[in-house]
Amino acid sequence: MKYYNLDTVFQFPWEQLAVAFWKRYPNPHSGHVLTEDIIHREVVGNRLFSKRLLTKTEACPKWAEAFMRRVHQVCILEESIIDLDTHTITTYTRNIGLQKYMTLEEKCVYSPSKESSQSSVCERQAWITSKVFGFASAIEQYSYKRFKKHSANAVKGFVYVLKKLYTPEALVSDHNLLSTEKFKETARKAKELAKSKAEMATTQGNRPIVKYCVVAAVSIFCGYHGVCLLQAAVY
Repeated sequence: MKYYNLDTVFQFPWEQLAVAFWKRYPNPHSGHVLTEDIIHREVVGNRLFSKRLLTKTEACPKWAEAFMRRVHQVCILEESIIDLDTHTITTYTRNIGLQKYMTLEEKCVYSPSKESSQSSVCERQAWITSKVFGFASAIEQYSYKRFKKHSANAVKGFVYVLKKLYTPEALVSDHNLLSTEKFKETARKAKELAKSKAEMATTQGNRPIVKYCVVAAVSIFCGYHGVCLLQAAVY
């Protein structure tokens, strides 16, 4: 069995988390979440009980294709309790598909931060278990890494939704920062490609190919605007 735990601080009060909780999908970081449906909802006192069925993508590793038959989707059941008395949101999530290969159970508790009334904390725990003879350890390790990646994206997605609802001006700043980072990464890749082609061209005595390859590389990664910027730099 693999165990995962992580505490995350959200710079938003708990009341805002409780509202945004139902608006988590879609978001730019949740491409693996295909569908979500509420299948049960009930209010008992000051507590809201809900059950949601989600469909997510499930990448099958090459070494497991023989017995997993290239499964690409899995159904997830999420049970949640929003308690207005204790100011907590508790979720229990588990896979209801692929259970003969692996089970993943997750518990999250969202509560007000003890440090500040303007922030909240999520305590996340997960248990990953496989009983497939000969492959249990490999499946658990693979699932652990994939879950860790998706958990990070879940946090990013939730923060995105919170900002969209309560601080939309922050999204503009985030978008500009992301665009800058993407351009820097593209420039780095183009530089590496140009260097590689330059070495090849020098060997072959054909230097004009360098400019062409640089522009082509940026065309692939950045589109027209990236080409114009790099053309100015190259020429």
